Amino acid sequence: MKMSLRTRVLTGAVAAAALGAGTLGAVSANASAPAAAPATTVKADTANRNLQQSTHLTVDAASKAAQAALDAAEKEHQKVAVSVVDRNGNTIVTLRGDGAGPQAYESAEKKAYTAVSWNAPTSELVKRLAQTPNLKDIPGTLFLAGGAPVQVKGAPVAGIGVAGAPSGDLDEKFAQAGAAALTK
Repeated sequence: MKMSLRTRVLTGAVAAAALGAGTLGAVSANASAPAAAPATTVKADTANRNLQQSTHLTVDAASKAAQAALDAAEKEHQKVAVSVVDRNGNTIVTLRGDGAGPQAYESAEKKAYTAVSWNAPTSELVKRLAQTPNLKDIPGTLFLAGGAPVQVKGAPVAGIGVAGAPSGDLDEKFAQAGAAALTK
């Protein structure tokens, strides 16, 4: 993504201001010693039809899934990277196995993003390219086998992507192993 000079300067200034405010706030918070207030419970207003609740994997669950996928690959002597993204496509965890190629990290993230975006294994999405070849032009996606969605009641809550094995079928097999670990 190209940004104009003005946009880069403004972005840098905002980042510097936020960093400075955070540092000043941390110093100020450490200077005073009052006891912290107890945490309050936030309840969702389920009667409000303007709000939508969504389900997301915890970091522990995402780590468990990623490790299970990596373990499945290692059992078959494959050197891969594994990425787990949330429903919004944000990376929760990425593990790069020993000896995985430099392309594997980014490819795993893109496969996970693609799987959760379409709530389908990326091997199935590759087939859709025949009818709609411009799907591959959507930023952040990678239409190669190796991505698996994680679903709750049929709705996508995460995606697991694996990259680095000699075939997408193997990558997807390992991604599925990661998803299956969440049901145990």
